[in-house]
Amino acid sequence: MSHEMATAILPFYVILVLGGNAASVGLIEGSADGVASIFKSYSGYFSDKSGKRLPVMYLGYLLTGILIPAIGFATNLVEVFLLRIGAWCGRGARGPPRDALMTQSVSKSSIGKAFGFERALDSFGAVIGPSFVLLLIPHFPFSKIFLFSVIPAVVCLAVLLLFVREAPRKSKGAKLQEESKSQVTTFWSTIRSQPREFKIMLISVGLFGIVNFSNVFFTLRAEEVLQPSLGETEASELAVLLYVVLNIIYAVGCYPAGYFADRISKRNLLALGYFVFALACIASIFETPNYLILGAIFVLAGLQSAIVDTVEKTYATEILGDSPKGTGFGTLQTINGIGDFTSSALIGILIVIISPSFGFSVVAVVAMLASALLLVSMKRR
Repeated sequence: MSHEMATAILPFYVILVLGGNAASVGLIEGSADGVASIFKSYSGYFSDKSGKRLPVMYLGYLLTGILIPAIGFATNLVEVFLLRIGAWCGRGARGPPRDALMTQSVSKSSIGKAFGFERALDSFGAVIGPSFVLLLIPHFPFSKIFLFSVIPAVVCLAVLLLFVREAPRKSKGAKLQEESKSQVTTFWSTIRSQPREFKIMLISVGLFGIVNFSNVFFTLRAEEVLQPSLGETEASELAVLLYVVLNIIYAVGCYPAGYFADRISKRNLLALGYFVFALACIASIFETPNYLILGAIFVLAGLQSAIVDTVEKTYATEILGDSPKGTGFGTLQTINGIGDFTSSALIGILIVIISPSFGFSVVAVVAMLASALLLVSMKRR
């Protein structure tokens, strides 16, 4: 809820208040994800090496809780750039140990449902956050709205400190955990020891990541096509409302995606997610103020986020087996982070320099190639 409040209004704050453009948004979004990706591998490796997941999670949630509201005090693009990077470094650092802790806390047959449930709850917060923003836009300037995000951040940190515990070390699970920990030597040797099939999977993930831009660009594009007919304020409100719809679809779709990932081919399901993203981009090529087209784009974008975010981790868990999970998830999220940097910067530049239609066309083609590569290169399990 906290970071999605900021994400929903960040492009409008950058463009309408600070005088930036789509390329500025892409650079800020992409750089934050790119720099944060460095911390993902090391945080996962550190949690494997120490056998403790919570210390890194504490630090990560604290950083995002402080720095995201601080964006409201920024007076220029450089300050937004630095604060966004700092906040996302915390977000990146907490992810791999959290995911590893989850896999230690449920049975293997329920990994997909666990990740689906976690993504659904995360998405539920992503619905509440922008919805709250929608109520605040008519009454507060964008800079003040950022400050409200500190409230859910404080509650989040309190829940983490009071209720979350390390996974119990007992029976067969403890033995596997100790074996996994014993495989952790140096950082690079631990990465090199990951299964060959996992490394092949990362190639497809990386190719898709190159074009899997932040969903804020769907919001920004919607605001752009709606502004001539509705005006700046109403267009911003409707764009945020569409972003809420996206997150509702995301929230509703995560658990079913995890449920099916436990029962059918994870490879095929993940490839479907990549293809759905391509469809959303194809629809964006023909984007107009037509509400049906706009709604279809945001529904498809929410559906692909639910499938990809849930199934990627579930598939990785299956392939990693008893290999160190923290390092594995860190590597996966690092590849995604590098892709996020490339994709957000790329789509922003293509939109500004050439045209939105060309930018979305390029993205759609690459996403379909990633889907095909996954189906061809990976064995069906």
